[in-house]
Amino acid sequence: MKLECELEKIKNAISQTERITGKNLTLPVLSSILFVASGKTLKLKSMNLSLGIEVEIPAKIEKEGIVAISGSVIANVFSNIFQNENVVMEEENGNLIIKTKKNKIKLKGQSYEDFPTIPVVSGDSFEINSKNLTDGIKSVYYSSSVTDIKPEISSVYMYSKEDNLFFVSTDSFRLAEKRIKTKNTLDVSGILIPFKNIGEILRIFSELDTVIKICFNKNQISFSCQNIYLTSRIIDGVFPDYTQIIPKSFKTEVVVLKQDLLNALKISNIFSDKFNQLNLSINVKDKKFELSSENNDIGENKTYLDGALSGEDVILGFNYKYFLDCFSSINTDSISIKLNDSNKPIVINPVSDTSFTYLIMPMNR
Repeated sequence: MKLECELEKIKNAISQTERITGKNLTLPVLSSILFVASGKTLKLKSMNLSLGIEVEIPAKIEKEGIVAISGSVIANVFSNIFQNENVVMEEENGNLIIKTKKNKIKLKGQSYEDFPTIPVVSGDSFEINSKNLTDGIKSVYYSSSVTDIKPEISSVYMYSKEDNLFFVSTDSFRLAEKRIKTKNTLDVSGILIPFKNIGEILRIFSELDTVIKICFNKNQISFSCQNIYLTSRIIDGVFPDYTQIIPKSFKTEVVVLKQDLLNALKISNIFSDKFNQLNLSINVKDKKFELSSENNDIGENKTYLDGALSGEDVILGFNYKYFLDCFSSINTDSISIKLNDSNKPIVINPVSDTSFTYLIMPMNR
């Protein structure tokens, strides 16, 4: 193998693939990036037990070939090469020689014969803009369970209904749902993308503004666009019928400015206990919306907020962190907080935006 390519393109490709390399004692080649030079392109491939990625960049190929190099080592090397120029890469006795005007580096190669084939996912498919995909995932993924005790909720659940694509996650204490409008009617019965793969999917596609083709079957899902092909395993399970726990009606509603509520939450949290509990009190007659918290070692706090109150009085406790997490998913200036009794869920929506719903279970100790 011998080729020449742009430094920035190879650096970006290495950055995208190195994070997906795996550590596997029985298959050590998974810690490497596979470089495949063929035709007019250089393909970089990496895999772990759950994700696989292939990034293709243009290159001037003088001699075709394959070489596998430790992902962490070559990423370290290229992160410290700063010349704005092309780089020459050449395989020599299973090793990789990297040449720039100021560097000549030899990296020890690994046996690549055992490198697994990245699966080509066949089955149903649809297309979505990368911004819509990442917006849908970002809006909900923080509500996923982070443990694998219940794999079906350690995931982002994706399904379609008519011309909407839904993204949902829950850890059984809170739930987030984001609805993305699509141009065409989709038929996605339900896909569970593992939570531990979500970070890489977001990292790879968040900076793009392009159309992504998504293919899926009962075991795998793939995301492909431009020069990137990413595959992920799918969790075999059934997501809870979450629509049953979202209240259909409410006794109380408060509309408050997002920034006012955020400031009040931050102040109240200083005085919260080890369970992150804050207390919410709504007195409609006196037009009082209050957040309070108490910590035996620090003191106590009461913060009053201006808002539009309607319905019945209610008092309940909730986890500060759960409430705060949803602010990144709300792009409006005002927030609607809807409640029933003190033991029923809190439902939060952006005002004038019905595409996002967030539910928190109360905590009353």
